[in-house]
Amino acid sequence: MARSTVRRVVFVLFEDCLLLDFAGPLQAFELACETSEAGRAPYVWQICSLKGGAVKTSSGLEVMTTALSDCARKNIDTLIVGGGPGVHRAAAEAGLVDWFRSAAPNIRRVCSVCTGTFVLAAAGLLHGRSAVTHWSSCDLLRAQHPDVSVLVDPVFVHDRGIWTSAGVTAGIDLALTLLEDDLGHGEAMRVARRMVVFLKRPGGQAQFSVPLSLQSSEDRAFENIATWMQDNLGRDLRVESLAERAGMSPRTFARVFRQKTGRTPGKAVEELRVEAARRALEESASSIKEIAARAGFQSEEHLRRAFRRRLNVLPQDYRVRFSQGRPQ
Repeated sequence: MARSTVRRVVFVLFEDCLLLDFAGPLQAFELACETSEAGRAPYVWQICSLKGGAVKTSSGLEVMTTALSDCARKNIDTLIVGGGPGVHRAAAEAGLVDWFRSAAPNIRRVCSVCTGTFVLAAAGLLHGRSAVTHWSSCDLLRAQHPDVSVLVDPVFVHDRGIWTSAGVTAGIDLALTLLEDDLGHGEAMRVARRMVVFLKRPGGQAQFSVPLSLQSSEDRAFENIATWMQDNLGRDLRVESLAERAGMSPRTFARVFRQKTGRTPGKAVEELRVEAARRALEESASSIKEIAARAGFQSEEHLRRAFRRRLNVLPQDYRVRFSQGRPQ
């Protein structure tokens, strides 16, 4: 599509939807239009709901919407539905589900944010496809829709024109990727910087990050150890060393660590190092050898193996795809 093409984005809201699920992606599209030539903005958008009028979000804020019956289906480029406490009522609303089912074949990209995945699943749009939703709702999605291949880790998933994304802020990551597909990497990164998004996450990155899971413990001493690990990736982070710092035997430390984080200490260390290396590949011009050393890997080869295990890509290929300084 030419850069001058104007794409129409439609957001579908329902009662008790989560405000950020649509406001985050909407802001990304708006900022992409901010510096465009007069009359040449790459996007226009419409906020819709089944019946139109004021829709109350879960925070109590009301948003004015257009009725879906007044929304022309034939020229929608991207359709986005978010989630929220009211999503299961919305997914049971025959009129809404029927509209999605009939409109989808004529739309280039159909997307969901967070638990909005349940609306797409109810419309049969995810049959035989891979999809993701908020990590806390994956089991429910799998139980209600066994025909859907539910993935737990990714920030977002693209499967044959259908995009699903994880919880809340993952909608911003999804929107940035859609912008990148349409307008190029440089424009997506410009919008990311304007939104003060620290890092544009690729879809394959785990939605529940390692640092967040390590820091979510109510045990303050354990949280301090997790923070120390993150700040000292180049040091000896074997179980024996970590256990000594925690004042535990290696066996006890390994057991408690797994209980609190859902992963072994070794796996957590590798994930933290991969995450640090990934950020460096995106944001710096340092050599892969230098990045491997700073992240605590014994060699470039150890970094390559870890990247293949965690991200299914080689570090050099990852840099080509996601580096902020890559050529357009």
